[in-house]
This record gives sequence, structure tokens and C-alpha cells, in this order.
Amino acid sequence: MKRYFLTLFVAALVTLAMSTDATARKKPATKAKPVASVGHQQGANGDLAEARLMGIYQLMAKAQGREALAQAEQLVKDHPHFQLAQLVYGDLLAARTRPVRMVGDVPEPMRKAAAPVLDQLRDESQMRLKALRERPPSGALPSQFLALSARNKHAIAIDASRSRLYLLENRPTGLTLIADYYVSIGKSGLSKNAEGDLRTPMGVYFITSNLDPKSLKDFYGSGALPINYPNVLDNLRGKTGGGIWLHGTPPGQFSRPPLATDGCVVLANPDLMALIRTVEVRTTPVVISQSLKWVTPNTARSESKPFEEALTAWQNAKSSGNMNQVLSFYSPSFNSNGKSLTEWTPALRSELNKVQGRAIQLKDLSLLRWTDSADTMVVTFGEVTDGTRTGPTKRQYWVRQGSDWKIFYEGVIG
Repeated sequence: MKRYFLTLFVAALVTLAMSTDATARKKPATKAKPVASVGHQQGANGDLAEARLMGIYQLMAKAQGREALAQAEQLVKDHPHFQLAQLVYGDLLAARTRPVRMVGDVPEPMRKAAAPVLDQLRDESQMRLKALRERPPSGALPSQFLALSARNKHAIAIDASRSRLYLLENRPTGLTLIADYYVSIGKSGLSKNAEGDLRTPMGVYFITSNLDPKSLKDFYGSGALPINYPNVLDNLRGKTGGGIWLHGTPPGQFSRPPLATDGCVVLANPDLMALIRTVEVRTTPVVISQSLKWVTPNTARSESKPFEEALTAWQNAKSSGNMNQVLSFYSPSFNSNGKSLTEWTPALRSELNKVQGRAIQLKDLSLLRWTDSADTMVVTFGEVTDGTRTGPTKRQYWVRQGSDWKIFYEGVIG
């Protein structure tokens, strides 16, 4: 049996073995190190089915066929609908009698008929392995999360290039990666523009609700977390469609291929349940990106400074009660829930009259940046006037125009 493993999954698994061995041999690094693999993050990672699969891969890469077969047998008993695990188990059984050269090396009569499904399972296998090999640097955070308030207890970042959802916890010491999950996205990939285009949107969103699974069809699995697509920026760009959820899989299906949804983000049910137990409605941001850029906290703080200066200038202008000065921060394309800047100005003037020149404070400030053809900042804060204890929670969207930042949306969210 051992000799057959010399040809088993050669490219992918040898690469995996080399990467993991290299990590084990590496001296203490002075630069950021990759965080632990998924198998080491037991606390929030569902029931660790994927970590068990990765462990089987690693045993296979080390030609420990009997151990791999025993673990694969147990995995498919525990998760009989985990198709990729079933495929690997089948390969391990086949390797007892013949060489197996790739994932899903089925006998020739079955190969053509099952080709589409086998290709999808191989894609899933590659994405899971890629996420294991390419771990985010330890201590780093996605570049979009410039600052989160204590009210944002968690944050979600999705990297389509790795079919991966990263869950971060906002601790007193900063954002910390606590788990990550394999996900499927739209059949046509990212960058949703229109209803029915089978694409998943890209941008900065928030979880808007937690849908009771009893109210859902079996298709959505253990539950659903809708996000606020289309957001303000999407509406400005004329994007259409809606109903973008993070949801699970139907009974009889553990996971889907990397590109398999109508635009939603789909997780295995155990992973979705772990997510539902952790995140909070309305305050958990969700960034969806083609490829995440991970930066150090110092870099994030440095990159937020120019914008924070603009925000402070707006805050000071509003505290001063100078209407013309305040209006200079708003873009001519401003729109607040259907009202143009001209139509919205009386409401702003009314706010200034109430402030009566007292200073305003920005509480629980969070800054989320989205950069594509434009540089956009999504800002959430509680606006509290001196002499009062509370104030409305507001969200603004700013866009960078040259060296200036301008507000193109402002609204109360709570």
C-alpha cells in the first residue's frame, strides 16, 4: 500500500508537506509569522471536519496510508455527506490495489460521466489546501479594518481567491483572527452589478439580521445572516439585486464547490452555526474582497490618519455651528435616503441650531475603508453633544476627491 502513495496526489500534497515541514523547521522569525492552521483553532471552527481532512492529507503526504485511511473512514462516518472526504476515502481504498495519481482517480468507465463533479471537488480540494498553505501573517488584519469600536465585537473578511471567510475578534489588544472557514461564492464570481448575474458583491457590508432556520427552506441549511447589499455605494453606482445572505447547505450536502451559488456566501452548516453563535446583528462588519491585503496594526493606524484629520475638521466645523463651513465637507452628489444635499440641508441646519455652538463628541468610532476605482470610507459613530449623555448613532460614507475627503451620505442608524 505504501508504494502506491508515492504517486498519490503528488503535486498538491508534496507542496503541502514541504510547506508544513518548512514551517516546523523555521527559526523564530523577526517578521510576522503565519497564524496556526485551521486545525489549531478549535474554539470557533465548527466541528473541525476540514481540519480533520487536512490532517488526512498530511498523513498521505507522509505516506502514512494506514493512518490516513483509518481517519478518513471515521470522517465519512461522522459526515457522510462530505463529498470531498468521501472522494479522498475512495482514493485511499483504491490505493490499496493500484496507484492513485490525483484526487478522484476513479476507474476509467466512471471518469467521463463524473467529470464535472470530480472537477468541482478537485477545485474545492485545491482551495482548502491553498488556505492551509497561505496563512495570514500573525497579528495582521485586513487592510479595510482601519479602526473598530468596542461595540464591533467581531469582524468578518472574505477572500474569494482562497474561498475563505476569516472571523476576527475585537479584543482590547486589537483585532485577532480566531477562525476561518471554507466558503462558496457566486457561480460567476465576484463584483455583483445586477439582479440575477450570479455574482457575489464586493465591498463593506454589515449583518442585518439572523433568520430563524424554521422560517427558511431546507436549501438554506442551518440558518442565514443577510447583509446590507446594496449598500450606499452600490446604490450610487446603480447596482441592483438583493437578498445576499451568508447561509448554510441543505441536508445531504456538506459543502459546495468554490463557485456554486447565485450570489450568496455559503458555508458548511457546522461552520455557519459557529458563526451565528459568535457574530452580532447590525454591528458585525463583513468585507468581501477578491484578495485580502493583511497589514500590521501600525500600518492601519498610519493609513487612517489623513482621513481622521478630515473627520476631526468636520467635527470641529459642526461644533462651531458655522453652516457654510460644515456644508463644505459635503459632496454635490450627496444623497441621504433619497434627499439631495439641497433637500437635506434644512435638517442639517436644524441639528446645528440644537447644538448651539457646543462641542460634539464622536463615540464608538469605527472606520472601514473600501478602495477600488474610488477610495471610500464607511464611518460609524455616536454623535453626542456636550451637556447630553446620549445621541444618535450615525453612519457616513466619504469619498476621497484628490487630497480632500467629501461626505456623500449621512444617516441615522440607531
